[in-house]
Amino acid sequence: MPEGDTVWLASRRLHDALAGDVLLRTDFRVPRLATTDLSGRPVVESVSRGKHLLTRIDGGLTLHTHLRMDGAWRVFAAGQPWRGGPVFQIRVVLATARSEAVGYRLPVVELVRTSAEADVVGHLGPDLLGADWSAADAVSRLSRDPSRPLGDALLDQRLLAGIGNVYMAELCFLGGASPYAPVSAVPDLPFIVDEAHRLLHLGVRTGRQVTTGDPRPGRQHWVYRRARRPCWKCGTLIRTGSIGTAPRDRVAFWCPRCQP
Repeated sequence: MPEGDTVWLASRRLHDALAGDVLLRTDFRVPRLATTDLSGRPVVESVSRGKHLLTRIDGGLTLHTHLRMDGAWRVFAAGQPWRGGPVFQIRVVLATARSEAVGYRLPVVELVRTSAEADVVGHLGPDLLGADWSAADAVSRLSRDPSRPLGDALLDQRLLAGIGNVYMAELCFLGGASPYAPVSAVPDLPFIVDEAHRLLHLGVRTGRQVTTGDPRPGRQHWVYRRARRPCWKCGTLIRTGSIGTAPRDRVAFWCPRCQP
């Protein structure tokens, strides 16, 4: 599932391509919206909230989409061939005189009143990339269930919004805590929250998810997808396992020596 910085960058691409322009054609290829036509309406803006995308359209409507595991928005110049997957995977098309935004494999596509956006994103915790970010609030929310495994808590978007598998694994390493350690046993939870904020903003600025400071291929991450390889710090083999509960359990990576 994309991290919050990836979704933020997707919202920026949509905003740059569509905001201020009038929709000449819309095509919703989901049963619930199959007859919906938004042509003639200007696009106001596109923003992200955690891992959710909100494209606001004149007249008080918001197109809410979510990428989940493999959804994607692709932006093309008007008239340019679409390259993002087979035609049958297209769920939404938003076309203006300048650009065409095509949503592929989107598992969530819905129109809501802009005034009712809280119905779809109001449950989220403070957004690591949002104007409402509060480190103190994030620490407080993470601490509410002291027995909960740290990795599972970091992935809970109700506690803080924007962390996925990559940053969960890396933040646990940077904080010196096993992803299975209870939140109450974490040496410095505020440090992990601050690092989350720093890393996602770095990802937005650079367009890359580098946690080690080394952008070379294979060197960007401390533990993520490095199972059975030596830890960059101590040489111990990185371990992997599942975390969370089915059907939404995720894969965790950690160094058993650096993250006791």
